[in-house]
Amino acid sequence: FVGVGMVDGVQIDYYDSNTQRAVLKQDWMEQVTINDHPDYLERDTGIYQGAQQTFKANIGILKQ
Repeated sequence: FVGVGMVDGVQIDYYDSNTQRAVLKQDWMEQVTINDHPDYLERDTGIYQGAQQTFKANIGILKQ
């Protein structure tokens, strides 16, 4: 499972089910998270992990 965060057509973060972590892809996002939202990556990772579980469940339903 791979998730990508986009703002105005620019990738800002990335999540991969192999690493189970969200990774920032823009330098300006690092400044925003460090200065204004230090818990962003932890929260974003949790959101992606939830989306991954939902996706997995939906695929299971479709297979039936």
